[in-house]
Amino acid sequence: MTSRHLYIARHGEADPFGTLTDTGRQQATLLGKRLAHLPITAIWHSPLPRATATAHELAGHLRDASVEEAAELTDNIPYVPPVESMPPSWVGFFDGYDDAEASAGQRTAHALTDRFATASHPAHAGPELHEMLVTHDYPIAWLVRDALEAPPARWLDLSTANTALTVITYRTVGAPTIMMFNDMSHLPTELRWTGFPPANRP
Repeated sequence: MTSRHLYIARHGEADPFGTLTDTGRQQATLLGKRLAHLPITAIWHSPLPRATATAHELAGHLRDASVEEAAELTDNIPYVPPVESMPPSWVGFFDGYDDAEASAGQRTAHALTDRFATASHPAHAGPELHEMLVTHDYPIAWLVRDALEAPPARWLDLSTANTALTVITYRTVGAPTIMMFNDMSHLPTELRWTGFPPANRP
């Protein structure tokens, strides 16, 4: 049986121009230290600068891992639910988002799961594969929703903090296993929950 372990994280905190802040770099460093003992062989990252920079920060700790860009990990809206079934709080968010954009986002989402949400990898023949994905909030939500076989619109209900860790294991037999979701235990209190609107947090 082949197992593929995906360690998935949102990029570190970034400024409005997409450049990592000092906080974002600290977050990435701490995540890298947390994962350093694992046999991760590849760090795949979104083409966007904030994800690319986070991946290279991680690479300083995951020294046996290659660092490669994957277009499927880019920030995008994976699925736009029909207006009549959309949660009221999301209606304004999708205002002006046309059919062509929605179709393009869904193609990217399906390409993401086709490439990464599988137990096998064409370039790897061993029984265990460990890979890091550095991406954005919405693609992570889509991967988790897919692993749960939840309805497409359920990605709207899932959010992740900067450098929070999600781990999904895919096997050739059986359903995917979500080992953890949005885990921030590698971050001190003051570095947690960035990327979320201000609110009281546990």
